[in-house]
Amino acid sequence: MSPPGLDPAAPVPQANTPVPRGPWLLGVRHHGPGSARAVRAALDAARPRAVLIEGPPEADTLLPLAADPQMRPPVALLAHVTDDPGRAAFWPFAEFSPEWVAVRWALANGAEVRFIDLPAAHSLAVREESTALAEGDAPAPASADAGADPASADIDPGDGPAPADVDALAVDPLAVLAEAAGYDDPERWWEDVVEHRGDRGADPFAPFDALADAMGALREEYGHGGHARDLVREAHMRIQLRAAKKEFGEEVAVVCGAWHVPALAGRPPTLTADRALLKGLPKVKAELTWVPWTHRRLARHSGYGAGIDSPGWYGHLFGAPDRPVARWMTKVAGLLRGEDRLVSSAHVIEAVRLAETLAVMRGRPLAGLTETTDAIRAVMCDGSDVPLSLVQDRLIVGDVLGEVPDSAPVVPLQRDLTRRQRTLRMKPEAAERELELDLRKDNDAARSRLLHRLRLLGVGWGEPAEFRGSTGTFREGWRLRWEPELSVKVAEAGIWGTTVLAAATAKAESEAVSATALSAVTALAEQCLLAELPDALPVVMSALADRAALDSDVGHLAQALPALARTLRYGDVRSTDTAALAEVAAGLSMRICVGLPPACTGLDDDGATGMRRHVDAVHTSIALLTRPSGTTGDTADPHDLSGRWARVLRTLADRDTVAGVVRGRAVRLLLDDGRLDEDDAARLMGLALSPGTPPGDAATWIEGFVGGASGSGMLLVHDERLLGLVDAWLTGVAPDAFTDVLPLLRRTFAAYEPGVRRTLGELVRRGPTPPGGTPSAPGGPAAEAGAPGFGPSLDQARADAVLPLLHLLLGTPPAPPAPSAQAHHDPTEVTPR
Repeated sequence: MSPPGLDPAAPVPQANTPVPRGPWLLGVRHHGPGSARAVRAALDAARPRAVLIEGPPEADTLLPLAADPQMRPPVALLAHVTDDPGRAAFWPFAEFSPEWVAVRWALANGAEVRFIDLPAAHSLAVREESTALAEGDAPAPASADAGADPASADIDPGDGPAPADVDALAVDPLAVLAEAAGYDDPERWWEDVVEHRGDRGADPFAPFDALADAMGALREEYGHGGHARDLVREAHMRIQLRAAKKEFGEEVAVVCGAWHVPALAGRPPTLTADRALLKGLPKVKAELTWVPWTHRRLARHSGYGAGIDSPGWYGHLFGAPDRPVARWMTKVAGLLRGEDRLVSSAHVIEAVRLAETLAVMRGRPLAGLTETTDAIRAVMCDGSDVPLSLVQDRLIVGDVLGEVPDSAPVVPLQRDLTRRQRTLRMKPEAAERELELDLRKDNDAARSRLLHRLRLLGVGWGEPAEFRGSTGTFREGWRLRWEPELSVKVAEAGIWGTTVLAAATAKAESEAVSATALSAVTALAEQCLLAELPDALPVVMSALADRAALDSDVGHLAQALPALARTLRYGDVRSTDTAALAEVAAGLSMRICVGLPPACTGLDDDGATGMRRHVDAVHTSIALLTRPSGTTGDTADPHDLSGRWARVLRTLADRDTVAGVVRGRAVRLLLDDGRLDEDDAARLMGLALSPGTPPGDAATWIEGFVGGASGSGMLLVHDERLLGLVDAWLTGVAPDAFTDVLPLLRRTFAAYEPGVRRTLGELVRRGPTPPGGTPSAPGGPAAEAGAPGFGPSLDQARADAVLPLLHLLLGTPPAPPAPSAQAHHDPTEVTPR
């Protein structure tokens, strides 16, 4: 049975109940719209002179900002250690939070409003002490994860996590009460007894009296319930309550977690005993401010100790003036229509009827989230959970981002960031959105610089992304999402400077001096160029030259070169002088060319795989470094890097002591660049797959030759000689060796697209093309032509037919006709394969 006064089927008390004598202890559940409505009704009835709220007392001076028109919840109080901003904690408030309602009521009615919980100076100081507060009371870790909520993680029934310094059997009051009432779901019980309880002239103090009796019974049974440090917090609350009673008499209202009400009522411990509990607590200097929060970070799955499952649904219940179910179904219909789903008014009507019917069948006073979700799935989503997941993400949880007034105290870096966000029209949003930038436009280039500078500072507002059409040098793609923790990241970055530019410059210089790995310095040089930090580049370049001169490891040099190549590529786009960087890149390239062949011998399987990745990275980097300059067609290769690199690849391809995966990769790269004709490639493959080669070595050669690159399988599709060599080798592998090479081959060919695998299977099934003849199917007569869609060789005339159209699309003049006898292939000529 339900605890006294908390039976959902009990009749609602009638109005005109005399207001009890204060102080009024209003025990609530955090972020509960039912508790918020009850608090508002009780304050309207009691009209207290002072309202005491659970929260950090240092924030009392910030409370008047809650009445500012610019303040729009959800918001949070952010507290951090003055000289260590990474040690931070949040106290979130939603529009439907009882504490927020109490603050707004007090400001609107001229009542004194104060916070009475343990000061943030103590809760931030005890994070790593043996006497740390409960887990929900401890400040967030250095990353300022949103789970930290010192004031509210465990103050309402059922929301408290297990404390850090007690056993794991901490009591969940909400679950205990729900079980006593015969419910297996605490959330459903809370909805039935609180959220769906109509006001209808009810005694505004009845819910609080009933909840206080229930909490009193639980405290008698379980004591502090495993939340041992609550005793310290409650001692501080009692001291503040005594002080308020001396100043305002009995006309004081306290809004706190219902779990704490028994500790404040009845016969509390003496003032001396309370002061003894607080004596000797560690303390730090803390700063507090308001920051925007999101509904997503109010959700329990985000890690927030006092989180709720459905902040969007609770916000709707609190804001809906009437017919909450019908209004909710209308919201859902609007969302699904916006996603091009066919949802009509009839769907809305039928969904409301079904939700209400389910509530009756389940014995609930009103359709709750479970009933409305079941109705939406059946009526609007055709039984599918796919569109329902959209409703869960966008409405039940939601992406609402709060706002704080400009007058709220912030670090200078945050103020500069806010100013730049407005100038560049980049409003922070809780929902993830895609942003495509054209770097030839001044505003887009400035946006790019801001995002790159913030990334360097560790403020991950945006992450680079590739979209359709965003892969050129003049375009950038970003995914933006503003998370509340970024406010802490900005505060941490404030130690580097008062503006984004100054802070990014100072941090880049510091990291350049302290970096020990060459790849870290080259990556930093790339970041400086993208973020346009001209004052930091000299320091970074000096560190880069020093590290490059001292590092002789080919692997480290190969890891460093790609960042330099990308940096030079973007330098052309951003009109940055990168001459010194080009010299460093050329020096690294030449040292790699000298040291790579010896480094590729004597490698085990893992080392060979890593070296193959280095070969690919260096090949791509040198191609960028020696690309054609401007529109003249001249190469920017005064050091003949491309020629040096080609000779290195040929050395790797011919040397038997080099690992098979590296040799195969070298042959493939030479073939793709036109520096190795198909006959030579077939010869080298034949040698690698000869009967004298161990099957494992041959398999790694194949993996290097046809694996790991986009479009690798098309080489075998269009060159049946190479495919025939692979096929002949594979069919000749001994049965006992086949199981050893199978994983390598499966890994190689599984990376191909399904269409490529299917085509290769068809080609193998019909058999190879005999020299000078036509392909034939195994066991069948010779075919008169190749397989449908495939010829014995490239049809040059048909390939050349598309050239006029390509020149028209690219806006380039047509090339002069080649001599009919010319068989030389120019690797720089753009011709379709």
